[in-house]
Amino acid sequence: MSGDPVLVEVERSGFVESRHRGAVSALAADGSVAVRLGAVGEPVFPRSANKPIQAVAMVRCGLALEGELLALAAASHSGEDFHVEGVQKILAGAGLGPEALRCPAQWPLESRTAFELAGAGGGPSRARMNCSGKHAAMLATCVLNGWPAGPAEPSYLAADHPMQLAVRAAVEELAGERIAAVGVDGCGAPLFAVSLTAVARAFRRLVLAEPGSPENKVADAMRAHPEWTSGTNREERRLMDAVPGLLLKCGAEGVDAFALADGRAGALKIEDGAMRARTPVTVGLLRTLGVASGPVLDELASVPLRGGDEIVGAVRLAPGTLPAPR
Repeated sequence: MSGDPVLVEVERSGFVESRHRGAVSALAADGSVAVRLGAVGEPVFPRSANKPIQAVAMVRCGLALEGELLALAAASHSGEDFHVEGVQKILAGAGLGPEALRCPAQWPLESRTAFELAGAGGGPSRARMNCSGKHAAMLATCVLNGWPAGPAEPSYLAADHPMQLAVRAAVEELAGERIAAVGVDGCGAPLFAVSLTAVARAFRRLVLAEPGSPENKVADAMRAHPEWTSGTNREERRLMDAVPGLLLKCGAEGVDAFALADGRAGALKIEDGAMRARTPVTVGLLRTLGVASGPVLDELASVPLRGGDEIVGAVRLAPGTLPAPR
């Protein structure tokens, strides 16, 4: 993504000490290009921003989850207790236990939950890993279809497994683009590279899908239960609560993708992978697309920097980066 513009500045005590470059693609309600900055046509790994599309593939294959549990299937959750209970419900419905999960063991992302777990003598587990909802749902889909899923069988994470072939087909269809590269995500699942514009297009198709379709079911579940797709205290949950009709999913290495109910959509990638730069750009892009500012957007537009006990600066959108609100 060479040549990407500076999107975010890190200002401390009136001095810009760091800059983050990146690319941004946004679509207007009619699908036309609204914003194009940087190498938006180059393939990227969307990382967990692919999860809504992975969940669509599972629903297309017969997965009958609804509500919170369907949102959990598309989640990068914080490993809170209710997330783990949901993972266990999905697995139990398929006659499986947590030992069937092939995602790595991790501590919860939610720090308070991690402290309480450690204090009680607990430790990392596969069910606490942020991708365990997706993995549980993939396993349930495999059981439903009679596909190999057991520890002695071919892995459901192999790129040529029927589950992953269904995901690949859904990604290419909804993105409207052929997959440029295949990798392995942090959770062990296959990862498919497409352009940022294709990611925005896929999210737009989710929110505009016919009622009752797999795409619509996933989008509605995520929007109704954002604490299940992220966590109680996560920025994604706060933005989805604050902006009516917003579908938002983050991905590792500085990726965000979103769509509004009328089809406005966007995707971004911070070139150096800095997660701290992601949300200020997303807020700026929402404003550019015409979303009215409010207390939550105003607060999340910058990340405070501390100097001792004081706030001495912020991580914020670089001035003049995005066009004025439409």
